[in-house]
Amino acid sequence: MELPLLALVLAHLVLAAVLPLVSRRSRRAAFGVAAILPAATLAWGLANSRAALGTGLTETVSWAPALHLEPSFRLDALGLVMIVLVSGLGALILVYSAWYFGKDSRDAPRNAALLLAFAGAMLGLVLADDLLTLYVFWELTSIASFLLVGQGGVHRVNRRAAVQALLVTVFGGLSMLLGIVFLGEAAGTYRISEIVAHPPSGGLVTAALVLILLGALTKSAQFPFHPWLPAAMAAPTPVSAYLHAASMVKAGVVLVARLSPGFADRPGWWVPIVVLGLVTMLIGGWRAQQETDLKRLLAFGTVSQLGFLMVLFGAGGRIAEVAALTMLLAHGLFKAPLFMVVGIVDKITGTRDVGKLSGLGRAQPALVVASVLAAASMAGIPLLLGFLGKEAAFEAFLHPGGVRGWLVGLGLLAGSVFTVAYSVRFLWGAFATKPVVDVVDAARPAAGLMAPTWISALAGLVLGCVPAVADALAQRYAAAYPAVDAVESGYHLALWHGLSLPLLFSVLALAGGALLHRQRARVQAVHRALHTPLSAQRAYEQVVAGLERLAVLVTGRVQAGSLPVYLAVLLLTVLAVPGTALVLGGEWPRDQPWIGSLMQIPLGLIVVVASLALLRARRRFTAVLLVGAVGYAIGGLFVVDGAPDLALAQFLVETLTMVAFVFVLRRLPAHFDNPRAPRPGRSVQARKAVIAIVAGVFVAIAGVVLSGARQEPPSASGDFITLAPQTGADNVIAAILVDFRALDTVGEITVLLIAAAGTASLVLATRFDRRRRGGVLSGSGSPDHEEEILG
Repeated sequence: MELPLLALVLAHLVLAAVLPLVSRRSRRAAFGVAAILPAATLAWGLANSRAALGTGLTETVSWAPALHLEPSFRLDALGLVMIVLVSGLGALILVYSAWYFGKDSRDAPRNAALLLAFAGAMLGLVLADDLLTLYVFWELTSIASFLLVGQGGVHRVNRRAAVQALLVTVFGGLSMLLGIVFLGEAAGTYRISEIVAHPPSGGLVTAALVLILLGALTKSAQFPFHPWLPAAMAAPTPVSAYLHAASMVKAGVVLVARLSPGFADRPGWWVPIVVLGLVTMLIGGWRAQQETDLKRLLAFGTVSQLGFLMVLFGAGGRIAEVAALTMLLAHGLFKAPLFMVVGIVDKITGTRDVGKLSGLGRAQPALVVASVLAAASMAGIPLLLGFLGKEAAFEAFLHPGGVRGWLVGLGLLAGSVFTVAYSVRFLWGAFATKPVVDVVDAARPAAGLMAPTWISALAGLVLGCVPAVADALAQRYAAAYPAVDAVESGYHLALWHGLSLPLLFSVLALAGGALLHRQRARVQAVHRALHTPLSAQRAYEQVVAGLERLAVLVTGRVQAGSLPVYLAVLLLTVLAVPGTALVLGGEWPRDQPWIGSLMQIPLGLIVVVASLALLRARRRFTAVLLVGAVGYAIGGLFVVDGAPDLALAQFLVETLTMVAFVFVLRRLPAHFDNPRAPRPGRSVQARKAVIAIVAGVFVAIAGVVLSGARQEPPSASGDFITLAPQTGADNVIAAILVDFRALDTVGEITVLLIAAAGTASLVLATRFDRRRRGGVLSGSGSPDHEEEILG
């Protein structure tokens, strides 16, 4: 079964656009229809698993090859695992949502469409084999996340969480875009598979990797950018289960997984990933011990697990990558059902606070079993998929040993102890009977809520008992890393590797986590003792507040209500930015003639004289005539320089401008300013003159330097000219002027007409002004202004 990958991605977006029509008839049916396409995508992915585990299934859309704009997609082992998470879990969560949202829920139509649109964007992201394509879908997921977290914008907590998530992830996304451009230009291609196969090197590549990592760290909630993820728990539970457990938060992890085969041997790549990943794992695990809200407990657990995944994918090494892909799959399969459990608990009891829940386990044994299966996989208990991945992770660092191996291995052990502790805390907090808390009354959960939860929780058990499935996927992905010895080449996922050091680490993690939970009162006392006003969340708030104060300060300075100030700001900005680039990189053309034709002299004199006269003009009509003289003289220069098309456009624009001005000037005061008002001092005039002269000189020099910078047409220009011989041009600029200048002129004329209509409307609005008792009763200007209009 072959389907174009791009069509599969776009189908999600198209169906999402028509889902509101289905929602009008039935909210539940809308979620059901939305679940069909992700389910079909999962079936398509599984049907193509043989190709994915072989050479991979690729597709390239040739759009603008000379500009490296070729959206390309690739289905390989990593892509197949992500399809299981994005499409498989996505379909289950959409079914779950049909029963989570009420039949008359006003939020249901929006969430159904947005969840499906997000699924399409996420699918495009994980299948992209092109950095620019990946970036487009990357930002689409950020926008969808903003809308899903913010919901209808009714509640302040949703708005704040959505803005925080958007600011952090878009900041990282823009940094990543710059890194993508650096990396693509250094490699000569934006194709990920080609970059990884032949990774470039140099200072520019190092900077590119740092910028790309910044994007990955923000998207996957790594320290110090992690606070946006717990804050995003303001979203409905299905959104949290899908975006913040199974899919979106793994975007940064996937990006690291895509690029690591080419750069994992470079300290500039793996050191920050491993260090920040370990710190994130420990901070997330520690904070999860303190949370009383079950959703926030799982959110900090997700932060910790994302740090774990970053360490595995960034460290490199064959066994580490086997463990990474296994844990990537396991994390989605245990965290999504846990979030769904929280949604069920909240729905049937009305709370998710561990301090208010008691006795729910006895009333809901089926829910307890599903929760135990998912939490046990998260804790790394044998027979579950999480155990396979965690033991492989310990083996990856304990087998090579050395300082690096032991430090990372001990760090993972400490993080795993926290994981076990908050897994036990979750089960205890949700289902235990607590002596000092009243037993809660709980309704029976709907089958539509229980079935998706059970399916995803059982998947972790099945894949854990049949390691060959996950092993085949993991081995194919890890094949990009050469084995350094017989142990690495022969390592496979298994339930029993014998008595070994990794098994001892697994036992220590389970025992340590259980002990930590048993001593939870002391742990919380330590947490309170370590409390400090410094935190990542506080740092985020301080940065945002500082940016707001800076924006107010800058706006207050540059938006002073004065046209000369606005013009001065624009000109100074031009001088500071492109002016600096011109000074540092500009080169005066060697063969630049001082004059090309004698006709340029009188035309240039007209421009100069009209411009100087314009400075002395005090009447609006005089100024318009002088501006027109400048424009017509420039049009004459175009004729002299052999650009009659451009000159014709210039003459048309000038003529229309004159007509528009004359039309409007009929209702405007004759003079620019009040002749009785004090004139600006000489110092002010001197500053204006200096800025104007320097800006004018800069424009003249820049025109000469830039026009002489090109030595020969670039390849894109050559291709364009070859494909468009009817233009009769020898470079792409001339062709564009000939072909598209007319359309451009139509656009300019339209803008002028709109501006003229707006101005005329404002002026004609004064037609109801009346002179009364020697003055004007109404009007938008000063009394003198109105009197001048009325004559």
